[in-house]
Amino acid sequence: MFIASFASGPWEGNCYLIRQDDSVETVVIDPGVFAAETVHEILAERGWKLAGVLCTHGHVDHIADAAALANEAGAPMWLHSADGFMMTKPSAGIGSDIIPLMVELFGADELPTPDTLVDLEGVGAVEVAGIEFKVTHTPGHSPGLVIFTVSDDDGDVVFCGDFVFAGSIGRTDLPRGSATVMNDSLRRVALAWPDDARLLPGHGPATTAAREKAMNPYLQRRNLGV
Repeated sequence: MFIASFASGPWEGNCYLIRQDDSVETVVIDPGVFAAETVHEILAERGWKLAGVLCTHGHVDHIADAAALANEAGAPMWLHSADGFMMTKPSAGIGSDIIPLMVELFGADELPTPDTLVDLEGVGAVEVAGIEFKVTHTPGHSPGLVIFTVSDDDGDVVFCGDFVFAGSIGRTDLPRGSATVMNDSLRRVALAWPDDARLLPGHGPATTAAREKAMNPYLQRRNLGV
């Protein structure tokens, strides 16, 4: 399995491309602001084909180019319906103060609608390009935040979105975020990760479950009331 990543846009959101070693079909995860150009370059340089777009959640720094990429390729886009309220209107997920920036970046506080949208609510796994992605709902940062887990010979790889970062977690003060719900998700999911799980977050460097459970203050059992 091959995984490539790059950061894009004013929030430096991490976008990931993943494919099986013996296939040209490629999955893109969280193509945010200005990610499409780099995705196009990578696909063209290597002769790969976009098979689907997975979104961990609906904030603009993770979804801005998702529908456009999916529509161009005639591919599905996956998103949890609890984040559907901000899918095409970025300010709904961040606040009205961001509208001038959205107008500057996109010409309007608006994103395109995906032609084929698949709801991740209640979905335990999806298979795209021959890869099985386990889907785990981890609300708190946003109501529809999910994480995607794939397994290879070295163990689990977790695409975390804005659930857990190296040394921190996703903020909970945005519209429909909740610190209480986030802590429930951390207790239920993050503390149960195997220590050798590799974490690929929505911002910043990769890390491991062992490191975060040992060093991340938000994952300390005493701070989570465990």
